[in-house]
Amino acid sequence: MGDLRIHGAKAPTGAGSGMNRAGGPGRKLMLGAALAALGVVFGDIGTSPLYALKTVFLLDGGAVRPDQGDVYGVISLMFWSITIIVSIKYVTILMRADNDGEGGVMALAALAKRLYAGKASKAGMLLVVGIVGVSLFYGDSIITPAISVLSAVEGLHVTLPAISQMVIPIAAVILVALFAVQRFGTAKVGVLFGPVMVLWFTVLAVAGLAQVIPHPSVLLGLSPTYAVVFIVAHPVISFIALGAVVLVITGAEALYADMGHFGRSPIRRAWFFLVFPALTLNYLGQASLILHDPAARANPFFLLIPEWGRLPVVILATAATVIASQAVISGAFSLSRQAVQLGLLPPLTIRQTSKHEGGQIYLPAINILLFIGVMAVMLAFGSSDRLSTAYGISVTGALVVDTILLLIVARPLWHWAPWKIILAAVAFGGLELAFLAGNLSKIVNGGWVPLLIAAAVILIMTTWRRGRQLVQEDRKRKEGSLVEFIEQVRDQNLPRVPGIGIFPHPNKDTTPLALRANVKHNHILHEHVIIVSITTAQVPHVPPADAFDYDDLGYVDDGIEHLSIRFGFSDEQDIPRALRQACRLGVLPLDAGDFMSASYFISRGAIRTTRAHGMVRWRRSLFVGLAHNAADPAARFNLPPLRTVTMGSDVEI
Repeated sequence: MGDLRIHGAKAPTGAGSGMNRAGGPGRKLMLGAALAALGVVFGDIGTSPLYALKTVFLLDGGAVRPDQGDVYGVISLMFWSITIIVSIKYVTILMRADNDGEGGVMALAALAKRLYAGKASKAGMLLVVGIVGVSLFYGDSIITPAISVLSAVEGLHVTLPAISQMVIPIAAVILVALFAVQRFGTAKVGVLFGPVMVLWFTVLAVAGLAQVIPHPSVLLGLSPTYAVVFIVAHPVISFIALGAVVLVITGAEALYADMGHFGRSPIRRAWFFLVFPALTLNYLGQASLILHDPAARANPFFLLIPEWGRLPVVILATAATVIASQAVISGAFSLSRQAVQLGLLPPLTIRQTSKHEGGQIYLPAINILLFIGVMAVMLAFGSSDRLSTAYGISVTGALVVDTILLLIVARPLWHWAPWKIILAAVAFGGLELAFLAGNLSKIVNGGWVPLLIAAAVILIMTTWRRGRQLVQEDRKRKEGSLVEFIEQVRDQNLPRVPGIGIFPHPNKDTTPLALRANVKHNHILHEHVIIVSITTAQVPHVPPADAFDYDDLGYVDDGIEHLSIRFGFSDEQDIPRALRQACRLGVLPLDAGDFMSASYFISRGAIRTTRAHGMVRWRRSLFVGLAHNAADPAARFNLPPLRTVTMGSDVEI
């Protein structure tokens, strides 16, 4: 795909192009991709057995009883929730709704906007839905590492009760180390993630099977009739239980969001051949244990393990939860980059942590904010049991957002008949709304935390987007027409100095403030002046053949030219590399080597607030604060520091 595409960040849709009928190298590539997917995609949902069933039986003072009817009813609810939401909705259906191979709420919203590009009202609605989905993801990103690591370390209560008071300090040390190593990326340790998760899911399956074999009657709990009977017989209790049952599908979004890294086929194979069976067997084993030893409901996962193996499993569970946390943190980095490139967040410093894997990125600001949030909720709640009361709302909200977008794209994308859309709305939306309603009771006990996080993110995104619009309006007035500026420059016959001057600028209609300032104060122009405009396409990656649009701006002899560069929202916005590539493709009539000494001029001035209409004053102040802490454009576009100059004038909003 060339320089503009992030190498290794995305497998072709389906990721099965390397397969052949006889197996061989294609089969090995598929197995390798499935192993890699195990190490990243399934960490969150794969660690749910640590706390999901335990939370159900601890809710509301033990409202769900450890008798056959309630246990079978809960297991049936869990199994069919995983089947309907994960296996059918995400793995079977939504993975077909890819945006050039990429998945996740951001890519799905971008796909929906493309499908309804001619309808402005729907485009605005889709933007709102996308912002809500992104905001809920951030709430999940803060709670998941805290509850996952805590639930694993809490295994010490069972294995080493004497040091159980050290759970919080140990979890804190693990989280500090986890966030501290983010700047190094996961490239070096990524190869270990897959084997660790294979071992983890094997332990889940074996531990569950060891309890199911002597008590096979627990398999009856897989029948949907037990879920129906449980709901009908205990409507209030089952409604409360739904608030915890949803924990078995936490991480379902990751299956879809990480599709761009591995392709749909490896994820599907890993899910159906290992993850889904292992999770089912472990939940069945825990249910059987609770039936035969009601006291085990205090921590059925670790009590399912023989005493001699509990300490090793605590260590393995801790490793699995770290991997799960790593996957969520990496997802937050990726999502933040997409939000920046779509204009929903201020420019942030983005560092590539791998020369070969474009998806390996590190955002220092997001890392710090996540660390503060994770440590705050862990210290505030103190245990996975109490933290589970804050968990679920952001997860179920994100599930509902994905379903809304699915229903929107189903007809134009797959030509679904109305009855199919109604069926999907009832099956997916009905179940997810029930989960969401069941979690609303948690708001006063901690559920307000993810809602507060989501509200803060929504406020930041909408304020930044509106503030950018106001700034652009003011800048447009001060910049003036580029055509008129070129005519004035030609009339002045300014002296030209050797070299190339490059002026990043949003469009070719107005004049870069830095270009105006350079002419006004220095009274010269470079021999070649290139105005570069960056646009972010609603696709993850833009092929080089479609990435450039050259315009000589009406004159071929004045050396003032314009180049538009289109990046996908998952591409690294590297202007010098793109310019060299444009030369190699023949788009720019220059030699790629000439840019090794080119000068770059950034148009940037102080942003000042006024009393003009358009935004309330406190939001103006918030926007100014965000702008002051935004990343340096030179670093964002990978401009050489020693050859970059910042010029311009103040901008008012």
